[in-house]
Amino acid sequence: MRRPNKPLLTDRLLEPVLANLHREYPGKIIHSLESDADARPPRHLTPLFFGCYDWHSAVHSHWCALCLLERASAELAEQARSLLALSFTAEKVAGELAYLESRPAFEMPYGIAWLLQLAGDFPNPVLQPLERLAAERFQAWLESLPYPIRTGEHSQSAFAMGLAWDWALRREHPLSQTVQERALQFYRSDRRAPLAYEPSAHDFLSPALAEADLMARVLDPGAYADWLEGFLPEVDLRPVHPASRSDGKLVHFDGLNLSRAWMLWGMARTLPEHHPRRESLFERAREHGRAGLSWLEGATYMGTHWLPSFSVYWLRRSGEL
Repeated sequence: MRRPNKPLLTDRLLEPVLANLHREYPGKIIHSLESDADARPPRHLTPLFFGCYDWHSAVHSHWCALCLLERASAELAEQARSLLALSFTAEKVAGELAYLESRPAFEMPYGIAWLLQLAGDFPNPVLQPLERLAAERFQAWLESLPYPIRTGEHSQSAFAMGLAWDWALRREHPLSQTVQERALQFYRSDRRAPLAYEPSAHDFLSPALAEADLMARVLDPGAYADWLEGFLPEVDLRPVHPASRSDGKLVHFDGLNLSRAWMLWGMARTLPEHHPRRESLFERAREHGRAGLSWLEGATYMGTHWLPSFSVYWLRRSGEL
């Protein structure tokens, strides 16, 4: 795989993140109104994560900025530090916490799982109240979930469970046991995934590959190889192309290429070293990764408020960053 020019690429990824980090409008909020007093702008409702069009994008954009901080040019790195310092204050965390405490179902599971990813990768004492709440919320949600959620968008259970698993392992938290138990309960008996039905027009996550990527986390390599043979005996996928990059839903296909890439990589990496399918899955991952990064040549705000994070997640997972 041809390695990208790291300083150039990191700056190109970081520039839109910093431009959007505290950009309040346009904005899409999922906000329940209990009274007239709740009709307030995003910066008052969620004073920490109010930019980047929506709450979950603001969360993973902060994560993305932190990932790129030490790899960016000096000028952009300094700008990033200044903007992050404005975000991570005790006062803003207290306001964020008050909002989340009053809305138990808010951003479950996707946004809350990204909050765990942020806190796990970049421990920060000021964020600990939000981290504790996120872990408690995710644990309760997962324990009460009767069936998996097999969508290609935010409500999908498998992708969020993978992020939560990664956090819980770092923290040696009992949530890892819950994730493993529920993953086996939800998915271990699955066979012959209907991969031909994918993608749906608005997908940015693959239901089948996300499940396979999650199971790669909770099974040992031998058991995983057996399971994968029954679930996905073939992975005949090619990158997809967004019909429009100015449409907030249709641009999802850029993200789908990137998420498929990191999921295929996770699947391949878990197979035993000399497994016959390993290299073909790695190559399919690289193919999707290259296609996914093409958003950099024609992005609009509908992509730039979230695609840098997906790009960084792929590049980190594959060892490119």
